Amino acid sequence: MDANAGTRSISEEPALTIDCKDVLLREFAVGDLDAFHALTWQPEIYEYLPGWNVSKEQRKDWLINYEIPENERFFHAVSQGEDVGELRLRLAIIWKKTGEFIGWCCSGIKEELPPPNREIVYAVSKDHRGKGYAAQASQGMIRYLFESANVEALSAIALLNNVPSNKVIHECGFNFQAIIEIDNEKYNHYALCKKDWADRREDAMLLSLLPQPD
Repeated sequence: MDANAGTRSISEEPALTIDCKDVLLREFAVGDLDAFHALTWQPEIYEYLPGWNVSKEQRKDWLINYEIPENERFFHAVSQGEDVGELRLRLAIIWKKTGEFIGWCCSGIKEELPPPNREIVYAVSKDHRGKGYAAQASQGMIRYLFESANVEALSAIALLNNVPSNKVIHECGFNFQAIIEIDNEKYNHYALCKKDWADRREDAMLLSLLPQPD
């Protein structure tokens, strides 16, 4: 990543991309506005992320004046070896086959959770569900945060009845902590620490080196 990422204009092409098998994670760009806004109004998404389905004018304001600039501050902190603190990171999920914007994967501080309370949040278009893309994107985000940023632990939450989201969280290696209540809704709360994540990756790598039975 460019060490001068914190000074790039928002009109320039995104510099950070993370390969996640069938999808890519990349920085938000101004040109994502239409696709981003449309996805936030899919009932399958705003059922679980109701605060995201705002007007297009509001989405444009957030994207240009808050989300993209905060991404830049996050990348600048990482490039300088600094603490990312409470900065949020918001990345687009791009389907490699077509280059289509099909969702997002974000990380930020969830004040309602006990520390360490940096969480992972994701959403995928209804047209691309059930293909493992949310898990691929989330695993890519986790890898980036643990390997490139100074993040030591992550959290994730999912409504009790959101079976697909709970499944994705399990696939990413998170450990169940408790059922918590936020705004009168009950959620499963999960956590994943960097050491456990690294140990599992090492174990998986060692297993892959073993001779396979005929």
